[in-house]
Amino acid sequence: PVGPWRPVRLISCAAPQIVASRLSARIFGEVGIINVEIELSGAPTEAPVAMCEGVSCVLESTGGHRYAGALLLPKIERWFPHPHGVARLYEIGLRLDGADRSLGSTGFRTIEAERGNDGQGFGLRVNGAPIFCRGAVWTQLDPVSLQNDPSALAKSIDLARASGVNMLRVGATGVYETDDFYRACDAAGILVWQDFMFSNFDYPAGDPEFVTSIETEARQFLLRTSGAPALAVLCGGNEVYQQASMMGVAEANWRSPLFEEILPRICADARPDAAYVVNSPSGGALPFHADAGVSHYYGVGAYRRPLEDARRANVRFASECLGFANVPETRALHRDFGEAPLSSPLWAPRIPRDQGAMQDFEEVRDHYIALLYGFNPQKLKSEEPARYLDLSRAAVAETIEATIGEWRRPGSSCAGALLWFWKDLWASSGWGALDWTGAPKSPWWAMRRAFRQRQIVLSDEGVNGLHVHCLNDSDAPFAGRISLRCYRDGATMVMDASQDIEIEARGAVSLRDCEMWGAFFDTAYAYRFGPPSHDATVATLIDASGDVIADAWHFPLDRPAALCAPSLSVETFRDAEGHGLRIATDRVAQSIKIEDERLTPLDNWFHLAPGAPKIVRFLETNVAPRGIVAALGGPALSYRAE
Repeated sequence: PVGPWRPVRLISCAAPQIVASRLSARIFGEVGIINVEIELSGAPTEAPVAMCEGVSCVLESTGGHRYAGALLLPKIERWFPHPHGVARLYEIGLRLDGADRSLGSTGFRTIEAERGNDGQGFGLRVNGAPIFCRGAVWTQLDPVSLQNDPSALAKSIDLARASGVNMLRVGATGVYETDDFYRACDAAGILVWQDFMFSNFDYPAGDPEFVTSIETEARQFLLRTSGAPALAVLCGGNEVYQQASMMGVAEANWRSPLFEEILPRICADARPDAAYVVNSPSGGALPFHADAGVSHYYGVGAYRRPLEDARRANVRFASECLGFANVPETRALHRDFGEAPLSSPLWAPRIPRDQGAMQDFEEVRDHYIALLYGFNPQKLKSEEPARYLDLSRAAVAETIEATIGEWRRPGSSCAGALLWFWKDLWASSGWGALDWTGAPKSPWWAMRRAFRQRQIVLSDEGVNGLHVHCLNDSDAPFAGRISLRCYRDGATMVMDASQDIEIEARGAVSLRDCEMWGAFFDTAYAYRFGPPSHDATVATLIDASGDVIADAWHFPLDRPAALCAPSLSVETFRDAEGHGLRIATDRVAQSIKIEDERLTPLDNWFHLAPGAPKIVRFLETNVAPRGIVAALGGPALSYRAE
């Protein structure tokens, strides 16, 4: 952007108007203090009064047309990110010459950076509670105008919240976002990791004029977002240290006072309630190493490492991760690329790639199709293009769920994961979890499952068996039941056990498979005493009312051994909550897809066990569903609501 690119206001001096305002919230036990500062265009006839929840304060002149004061609230409720609590906001008003105006809202919360026992990690505590930060790197909704249409912004933030996102990173390859964006994150309970807009460059921090412009830029941004409780992390910039170190520059020459001194000083003065990170990535022996500080982790992803690398790398916090060329859903592909999308002249040029890299990100995705399913992607692409596209969507979803599950399990070194990235910038098989119109792609549904508030995860610990991990990010305790089942040939149940479970608020419980079975059973097929007894294991978390709230899958012989041609059944229904589908299968069904002509399902690309029907609802509630359901390896089944 060059020149004026945000709204410009014409302010009348005939009567005093609010030129600028600043809110800052502090906590002292149960007492909250909101500092209010305003600047007016002219002198008011009487002292302005700030108001909040029945408490008021007369603002005093601090010189010129500036006024300040403090509101003291005797017993406040804290702001928590979703889904860890309630995102409580307090509205602040101003009485100016007899008229009431709004100064916006703020919230009370504390943010602490958690460095781990060795001092080398990074994580966040919000109001004293450790939070596993999960989400994505935000991308501008309109990459041309760089403005936010209110309805598009509301839809995108709603989709983020619906997928379990509790953090969005505004990266330094973009722009500082609009005020509406930060207000929307405040209201939705979504933390914001905010980069200052310095990326991939050797900035002249010794130039006084440049430093002055930096200070102006940083302070103006922090002033206009001063009351935002969502603003949790302030980061010096993006890949400056990484780029220099990858070019072989010595550490003494790539560290910069811009990130080590100037920006942290401004942040400590203007937003001492936010954590500061010098650069993304940074903190390791080399800035891009994953086992210290914050990293851009693409071991699983661009570097085509096996899924086990997510544990081997000892990731502490992934401020970027898991970039894939994500295939849009069929309806979107046909709209943007025609009936044969892979043959479109737009397809190949719009596949993302890193400058200088030998492969593009479709080749990265193809690697995981071969790794997970054993198929030759190039052969599929030419002979069975529709199946190739389905496997593309499924492989990405499976990889995301497996990696996030590894990082969320108790005992993991990781405290956060932000996917690269949120929304495509144009019609493409791009990095986005949403396509360019804002419609979900397979990563969105994978995130929705992997980011669940109450979650169950299976980890293969080799000769130590299969471990079952149950997570409860809610601020209330959970009581329910775990079910663990193994299937042979996708249909015959060979093991079945269940156990009641209680998890404290924001807690977790882990069990070994032998604790569920009550005896030894080679669930992970690590000992290999004889032929395998099963090819699929599913763990299910069930609440006190008997509803399934999460499941997790393990394939001891890998996914191809459990890939069969199930017979699905689908039934449409409508109740007080709207339309839905009831889907059942006669054997293990992998990566079931729902392709509706008009609607967006709330789950997609999921596995299903025999005898365990699943109800899937839609984002839209007032439109009758019409489309198809199919599992990998199985025929499509049509449905249509009358």
